Amino acid sequence: MIENKIDWLTIALYAVILLFGWLNIYAACYDESHSAVLDLTTKHGKQLLWIGVSLLLAVLMTHVQPSIYSSMAYLIYMVILALLIVTLFVGAVIKGGQSWIDFGFFKFQPSEFAKFATALAVAKYISSLDNENDYSNIRNKVIVWMLILIPALLILLQHDTGSALVFASFLLPLYRHGMSGRILLLGLAAILLFVVALLVNRFIIVGVLAAIGLIYLFVWLSKRTRKHYVWVTSLFLLCSAFTFSVDFVFENVLESHQRDRIYVLLGKTQDTRGTGYNVYQSKIAIGSGGFMGKGFLNGTITKADFVPEQETDFIFCTVGEEWGFVGCTVVLLLYLALLLRVVRLAERQRSRFSRFYGYAVASILFFHLFINVGMVLGLVPVIGIPLPFFSYGGSSLMAFTILLFIFLRLDQARTELV
Repeated sequence: MIENKIDWLTIALYAVILLFGWLNIYAACYDESHSAVLDLTTKHGKQLLWIGVSLLLAVLMTHVQPSIYSSMAYLIYMVILALLIVTLFVGAVIKGGQSWIDFGFFKFQPSEFAKFATALAVAKYISSLDNENDYSNIRNKVIVWMLILIPALLILLQHDTGSALVFASFLLPLYRHGMSGRILLLGLAAILLFVVALLVNRFIIVGVLAAIGLIYLFVWLSKRTRKHYVWVTSLFLLCSAFTFSVDFVFENVLESHQRDRIYVLLGKTQDTRGTGYNVYQSKIAIGSGGFMGKGFLNGTITKADFVPEQETDFIFCTVGEEWGFVGCTVVLLLYLALLLRVVRLAERQRSRFSRFYGYAVASILFFHLFINVGMVLGLVPVIGIPLPFFSYGGSSLMAFTILLFIFLRLDQARTELV
């Protein structure tokens, strides 16, 4: 059967983001004594090597029979789970997280590859249902969430909270394929209540919740039934219990540095020399770039190495300083174009497997983009996740490339996959 052409527009966007990312890594790591592009002793040289490997992987992903991705989905998922378990025992501890397998010449991070493996496994299960919108069966719900939560919990045990939180991005493709919108609203409400509980006295919050419940029952409802009373009372008790559990979760689940970062974000503490140093310097770097930026390799804050991890988690502040508001806008527009293109490709898929996987790709990329740029600007807590195709790192670049190009291969064969 004749295949469709591969989507070259998506590949072009990928290539432009990849190139611009490497230029900013070069700027962030620039050293006059090691300025050669192919110097493999430097991070920009190593990144160029990983770009070459990723391009080879991209070609490989687009030449695999598309049916293999569906038939091998569970096997790929189990292999990655095995690697995550192995990492718990033999993983190298780097910056507080035990999420790397050190081969000496290369450090491999299985958690990065767990994202596309989980997307394949969930897509496989969703496609096996008689009705793609069949979430009324509790068994289906449990299996889907177990597929998502098992790798997330294993990654959380590695003390890599940022990568574990990425799995929340699966809410969006699940919503597209039949999950109730109430789940999304409950998730957002839980986050909001968690934040409010850190800032406001617990008893005041419970009092406000009780008042809202009473207003709902006695003012807004014209026909009050026992079912409404039970529902509102249950929701009130659940929210109250959640409110009083915030302290326990905050003190016993989160690491001390994570608690400090949340306090800095919420303005409860001001620590520009400690926990809040990265964000403080990042905002200075971005602000100093002005409208047009200082020019390539002319970033004074970047050259002085004021921002730790600038070539990885905080690479966006290099864009802000050297390319200014214009450069930041161009980068965000490139990502927006990529996300919209992936969503459009996902919508035209004939198979549930391909469509769910496409939405998972878009959601994972969006989550990384939103959190990474948000933490650089001081809008969300610093949780340490890379900017896709942009940040320094071999594992993340290869994993994101595999994630995207599997979907491009599925799209290329969309008339065959039903």
